[in-house]
Amino acid sequence: MRLLRPVGDHSGHVPLRQAGTEPVVQDELLLDAYSQAVVGATDRVSASVVHINALQDRPSSNQAATDREQRMGSGSGFVFTPDGFILTNSHVVHGARRLRITLFDGRQLDAQMVGDDPDTDLAVIRITASNLVPAILGDSERIRVGQVAIAIGNPYGFQCSVTAGVVSALGRSLRSSSGRLIDNVIQTDAALNPGNSGGPLVNSRGEVIGINTAVILPAQGICFAIAVNTATFVAGRLIRDGKIRRSYIGVAGQNVPLHRRVVRFHRLPVERGVLVVSIEGNSPAERAGLREGDLIIGYAAQPVSGLDDLHRLLTDERLGVRSQVTILRGTEKQLIWIVPEESRGESSNQQSGRHQG
Repeated sequence: MRLLRPVGDHSGHVPLRQAGTEPVVQDELLLDAYSQAVVGATDRVSASVVHINALQDRPSSNQAATDREQRMGSGSGFVFTPDGFILTNSHVVHGARRLRITLFDGRQLDAQMVGDDPDTDLAVIRITASNLVPAILGDSERIRVGQVAIAIGNPYGFQCSVTAGVVSALGRSLRSSSGRLIDNVIQTDAALNPGNSGGPLVNSRGEVIGINTAVILPAQGICFAIAVNTATFVAGRLIRDGKIRRSYIGVAGQNVPLHRRVVRFHRLPVERGVLVVSIEGNSPAERAGLREGDLIIGYAAQPVSGLDDLHRLLTDERLGVRSQVTILRGTEKQLIWIVPEESRGESSNQQSGRHQG
């Protein structure tokens, strides 16, 4: 039997102790500390989490198209300001006729839509109530893979359910319902279920680091949350303007590979581009002289290898700014100048696989 190093007492005798006893005690202490961290974070955030019922309309298959039947959707959200602003997912509240909120203390209130951004799957709604407890927003730039992540929400209507896991990966991209990519998405294995959408993902200090938004089925333990820094930026714009302003040039396109000879001849930094499939009338693209069949390979001196690159470059900062578009017309490389306008809110055509920008 292997003995640990003895420790003497006042009598001069040394007690003998089996190896492995101390590690067991340490494991228990670590588990207790982990439990206390989850409990503490949950206590700090739970009062901010709300249950959202969204009353929507949908056409009835058994009635005329003008007739409507009501449908109730539900999800989660959380109060992030003392005056009643609530963050949630766009897909939870988009198109709702009425929003009914249930607070942690059981109060039920109607909420008003402040702003909705399907491109990032975020929305802000507002309630008027006293004694609200706003959640503390963290900094998603300080998140590290492997750290504790705690999801709080209302899956299947079970109020303030808590699941815990870790941050599995950072910097993921997730396709929104509008066709745009949401960047800097957090991957976690904290279990999410229908109804968790819009609820907070928090760290061990109870700070919100993400907004729970999606799971991959039938995979287990692959869940996603929109980074809180993205949510903070979007929420600020939605509160200020009621929407997110993005640039728009008026083309529908699809990603295509470039011929290797063309890439080598022009020494292009990309091997793919955006094929212009159609151009809207009286759009910036039409006025700039873009044609169907052109291949967009650059915008504002930045390479464009696909629609996602183009979407990232069409920000509100480009509105009204004369920008250079690099295209291939046939085998010729040309430069065209274009002045983007504000997006008309049409982001994609999911059925054809073509996206607009």
